[in-house]
Amino acid sequence: MGLIILIVTGALLGWLATIALQIEEGRGILRNVVAGIVGSLGVGMATSGGVFLGAIRGSTLLWAMLGGIALIALYNVVRQKALP
Repeated sequence: MGLIILIVTGALLGWLATIALQIEEGRGILRNVVAGIVGSLGVGMATSGGVFLGAIRGSTLLWAMLGGIALIALYNVVRQKALP
């Protein structure tokens, strides 16, 4: 159950980032959602000790959200620098 919660949290954060950044293209939305999922899973995995099949703690969810936000922000900064 914890794995599903982290995936949904990361996807939701990516989707909210596309709304906040006013990204209209389909690939940009998908990339932000994937970046949110990867960030959320990566930090969630590091902070929970690898336990995803059961319930996750609130602190793990908080850290996973921060990881998702950080990776989305990093991705968008790198993307803006790559565009002329």
